[in-house]
Formats: sequence, C-alpha cells, structure tokens
Amino acid sequence: MTARYNIFGIRHLSPGASFHLLKYLDECRPECILIEGPSDATAMIPDISRKGVEPPVALLAYTTELPIETVLYPFAKYSPEYQAILWGMKQKSEVRFIDLPAGVMLKIRQKKQTDTENTVADSFYRFHNGLYDGLAGQYGEDDYESYWERNFEHNLNRDSFRKGLSLQSAQIREMVIDREYEAAPHDFSFNHIREAFMRKEIQRAVSDGFKPEKTVIVAGAYHVSGILSELPPMSDDELKNIPRAAAQTTLTPYSYFRLSSRTGYGAGNKAPCYFELMWEAIQNNRLDELSSIYLSKIAHELREKGDNASTASIIEATRLANSLTSMKQGAFPVLRDLHDAAVTCFGGGDIAVIAEAINRVDVGTAIGRLPEGVSQTPVQEDMNQELKRLKLTAYRQTVSRELSLDLRENLKVKSREAAFIDLNRSTFLHRLKALNIHFAIQSHVSQDSATWAEKWTLRWTPEVEIEIVEASLKGETLEIAAACELREQLDECADISVAARIIRQACECNLVNIFDNALNTLQRLLVDSGNFQETAFAARELSILIQYGSLRQFNLEALIPVLQQLFLRSSLLLVNASSCDSKSAGNIVTAINTMELISQEQYETVDVKTWQSELSRLAWRDDLNTRLSGVAFSILLEHGIASEDDCAKEVSRRLSPGVPADLGAGWFEGLSGRNRYALLSRISLWKELDKYIGELDDDEFFRSVVFLRRALGDFEPNQKNSIAELLGDIWGTDAETVAEILQTELTEKETEKLDELNDFDFNF
Repeated sequence: MTARYNIFGIRHLSPGASFHLLKYLDECRPECILIEGPSDATAMIPDISRKGVEPPVALLAYTTELPIETVLYPFAKYSPEYQAILWGMKQKSEVRFIDLPAGVMLKIRQKKQTDTENTVADSFYRFHNGLYDGLAGQYGEDDYESYWERNFEHNLNRDSFRKGLSLQSAQIREMVIDREYEAAPHDFSFNHIREAFMRKEIQRAVSDGFKPEKTVIVAGAYHVSGILSELPPMSDDELKNIPRAAAQTTLTPYSYFRLSSRTGYGAGNKAPCYFELMWEAIQNNRLDELSSIYLSKIAHELREKGDNASTASIIEATRLANSLTSMKQGAFPVLRDLHDAAVTCFGGGDIAVIAEAINRVDVGTAIGRLPEGVSQTPVQEDMNQELKRLKLTAYRQTVSRELSLDLRENLKVKSREAAFIDLNRSTFLHRLKALNIHFAIQSHVSQDSATWAEKWTLRWTPEVEIEIVEASLKGETLEIAAACELREQLDECADISVAARIIRQACECNLVNIFDNALNTLQRLLVDSGNFQETAFAARELSILIQYGSLRQFNLEALIPVLQQLFLRSSLLLVNASSCDSKSAGNIVTAINTMELISQEQYETVDVKTWQSELSRLAWRDDLNTRLSGVAFSILLEHGIASEDDCAKEVSRRLSPGVPADLGAGWFEGLSGRNRYALLSRISLWKELDKYIGELDDDEFFRSVVFLRRALGDFEPNQKNSIAELLGDIWGTDAETVAEILQTELTEKETEKLDELNDFDFNF
C-alpha cells in the first residue's frame, strides 16, 4: 500500500494505548476511522457509542442455524477500539470495522479440527508466547505482562509509545514468520487472509471518497506491518470463495470476570478492574497515586471480611512497592510489585490470606449495561421487559442473590398484577429453566416444604446473555421459545416419565397447548408401557402437580385418571421388575420409595390396596432380588401389615446359616434403608443379625461385609452409637466400651482390606 495512511498499532484492553490513541486522533482529526473488528457489525457502532451504554459490553455474533456457535468481541471502558468509536462518533467522523465478517469466524468454529492440528496450534502458541516472555527476560522482568506495563502502560511519552510498540511488534512478527508456517500453517494463512481483507476495506474507504491522510486505521500492533505491506488487497472473487456461516450480531452486556484472561479469553488481561483504575488515574494525571489507590482497595476488601489492614500497613505496602519498582528502574510499580507488597504487608508472606481480596480488586465484579432499544434480539427485549414487569432488575448482577416466592394470591394488595407477582415470577423463571437459561437455579425442596413456596438463586453472567440470544432461534418471546423447546422434546419422546416431566414443565411455564399435547403423548405411551421405573417416575411428576391443586390456576382434573392408571400399572409391574441383579436394584429401590411416597400423598386417589398387596408378594418371595424384598418388608412393617412376630420369623429365616451370605446381607441392606429408628427398637433383629454373622465362615463373612458395610454406612453417628449400645447389651459387655471400640477409625491395613472386598467379584 503505497499511499500514506495514518495507522496506530494497539494492544487490546490497554489503557495506555487508549490514552495515546486519543492524543493521536486529536492531532490527526480524521474524517474516517477504520477499526479492527467484524466488518458485518459496522452498523452497530452507533449503538456501542449510545448514551447509557456502560462497558464492559461485547459484540456477540451467533449462527442462525444449527449447530449454534457464538463469537464475542468484548470492549472495556479503556479499550482503544471503544475509545476510538466514542471519539469518532462525537466528531461525526465515519467509523467502520474492517476485519473479516463474524460469519467467517463462526464457520471456522463450526469446522472440526483434528487432534493433530490442535496439537500443532498449541505448540505454535507456546512458541509465540515464549518469544514475548524471552523479550521480558532480556530486560530483567519475570514475565511479559510486567515488562509491558512498565515500558508501555506507564509510558506517557506520545512518540515513544507508538514507535516503540510498532517496532517491537514488527520484530516479533519477523521472528515468528518462519516458525509460524512450519508449526501452524493455518494460523499463518489466516493472519494473511485477515490482513488482505483489511487492505480491501481500506481501499474501499478510499474509493468512497476518504483521503488516506484523513483516515486513521486502528489495528492490533502485530498486524500493522501486514496491513502496510505491498501485498495486494483481497479480490472480490477471493472473498466469495471464503466459506461463512449465516450469522447475526447483537450487543450484549459483558463482565470483567469473563474479560479476564484467567477465564480463558485469549485477548484478555489478568486484571481488568485494575486496568480500569489505571485508566482513571491516567485520565486524571494521577498515575503516581495508582499504587496507594490499589493497595487501599485491597485493605478495604480485607477489612470487609474482618481481617486487619491498617492505614499504616497501606503506607508500608506502598513504600515497599515503590522500592521494588526502583530496583527495576521503573517509574511506577507494576501489578506484580503491588502483589508482592500486599502479600508482605497484609498477608504476612502468605498469599492465601489475601488471595480473595486481590482477586476482587484485580478482576472485579462489574457487569456492563445497555439502555433499552439497543440492537437486541426480540427475546432479549422480552427478557428485559419481563425483568422490569416482575421487578427483578435488581437481581441482574454477578453476585448471587436468593429469591423466595409465595405462589398464593396476596389478598392485601389491590391490583391483580401485584396479587400474583410471585406466581408470575415463578412462571417466568420456569420458562428460563426450560430454555436452559441459567439466570435462576431452583433450590432443592424437601418433602415437608409447602407446595406454595419456591426458592431460587439468581445470578447474571455473560453466559446468560448468550443463552438468551440462542433462545431467539426458537421464538420471538420467552413464552414462544419455551413452548418450541418443550414441543421439540415431546416430538422425540419415547419415555413415559419424560412425557410426564414435560406435562409438569408445561404447567409450571403456563403453556396450555403443550400441556394438552404432552398429556396425549403420555396416554399413548401408557398403553405399551412395561417399565416399572418409568411409570413410577411418571406418576410422581403428576402427583406433584396435583398436590399444587389450583395454585397455578391450571385445570388439572384431566391428570387424576391418568395418575390412577400410572400408579396401578406401576404397582402391577413391581414384582416382575424385582427379578433383577444387584446393579439394577438401586434404581428399583428409588422407584419403590417414589411409589410409596405417592401412596401416602395421594391415598384418597390412587389404589393403595393393590400397591400394598404387590409389596407383600415381593416381601415374602425368595426368588427375587433380596435387597428389594427387604425394602418391601420394611414398608410392610411401617404400615403394620407385617407384625413383630412376622419380623422375628423373617429375620431368622433370611439370616439363617443356610442362606448365602450375600443374599442375607443384601436383604438386611434393603430392610435397613427405611425407618431406621424403628429398626433400632427391635432388639430381636439385632440378636438374629449377631447370631447370623457369628455362624459365618471366613469366606461368607467377607462376602457379607460388603453389603453390611454399605447398609450401615448410611446410618447417622447417633444411630451407629445406638447400635453399639444394643450390641453391648447383647454381648453382656459395657455399652460405652463397645461404642468406643466400634467408632474407632480403621487402621490403614483394615481400610486396604475393605477396599479389596469392594472390588471383589462375587459372580452376580
């Protein structure tokens, strides 16, 4: 490119580069500013500069067809690109992005690379980064970040910054060119493709009437020499041959946490919040005060946590940081100097003491904001409107906050909207949950909790913004998108429990059409259902819904006969399902407990008599899984269907010397899995168990230990202590002594022996 262009090489997220770039723009007064960024997002530049935008924000590009891919171009307040946009829009200059369209980047992400290519690329990046670290070592720095900060961020000399960065970048580029092609040819080629495209866009600006001398190009310093090279710009035919994905772009809030290189963002920095402090200090001509400002914030964080961090410590830390930088002939302390000073003066030499405080001041918890109407997808706009309508905007922050909901009508307020605000909030949050938008996580609810109460944990992250954008592929509002998502799941549904879950979700999301469709699907699947677990779990989903009654203002009468059919079908499938191996028994136990819970909650609705009859068949059978027989017998004891005499006889029978050890111990495992306090009161049971174990030979004893250890391992400490006291009485010894012996930690040898038994193959 022979014409004279004004090009300013930058480092992304550099407050020093922003400072010098603004001075350069004031000097050049360009009519056109061309910035490294996705060219298909140029139309969004006015939105980026709009009043009310609070960085960090990001351009988010996403594919409009599956598979969904996204790519982000984030901006901090001190990003050179962002400051150039603000300057250009204020001066009414033409501002454009000139890098490859985002659709090309998304296509690259969609294309799967081989393991060999990835390994080569990793090797290249290690080599590339090693050059920078080697450069820092030549100047006595431990890492490139310290070298960069000391020589560039703290350098307020206008000429030396720009020339020094351009020279360094050109030298690094020359050093990697030969190795780049050998180690990662795709990276070598891609850089040249990008630069050829940028040359094309620069040429287009000239064709549009902007003079080179009145044009400023803002690009990464590494690309400066490539942009200014004599190589031709990309031709129209070459551009047509570059594959790209169908894509759209939007502007989204971002966070300093995601901007940090600690989270894997390659163009980020380790301390985005710290560099904002630096940007403010540079603007106010207070760079010499940055050390004390930073260390004061560390002290504040420590005091907030109740740790000691006095003013005297701040002064000493500041002095130490200044001394450390003097040893490197620096003008001001760099972040590493500040860390070392903070560890010494606040942490007593222990980084762990102040690690959290450093992280908060380095990275921060800031998240950007956008005013209403700024280049958003319909779903994003709907999300914002719903947050405002439901008075949840205060929860749009990176710090987790709890939200408790009461789904009942509030009779103390006048308007219907206010009376049902928590119910509407619940509907909204369940729609997000259905769409896998992780703004809100529902807390686990115990069986004793009120059906009208819900608890959620709310936290806003950049990932939430991306998930909202992805939801736009399913509909223009959250309601439509949630309905589409559940409909897609329903179309693929072959599991009756999944159909029941979708019914429950449709109710929670207040989606009537999906509710009806899912109910029809469930009834169709019920005709051929022969899986005990699936029907039990499906019944549980409907049982939970029916418990809510009219709370969600949803007509649930149609569910009652379906629940009755599911419960009856599951009851009749129990015995056949119990003819299974030990590995499958765990899931069957869960399903049995689920059915028993339904029988208690819906005893007036479901056929409890048939359920208990099938449990009795299972409990007394010898040819089924003994653990499941034990579970069934335990339930019979709870309901008084099996007497104390029955218990004594069954324990004696199941734990007799003629019964294989794994079968007897497996039965006891099932029996002890429920109502443990009732078991502790049955002394005869423990006598029979003691007698049974005492009569086993060594091989049988080892076999039984695996099951008994698993059964007794889930007992609470106080329950184990009660067992020890019972055994003390049975053995005629001091109960406290027995308890102490049994509660003693195992020796290393004993632990190894048990571990061997856990891995032993008992041929079942």
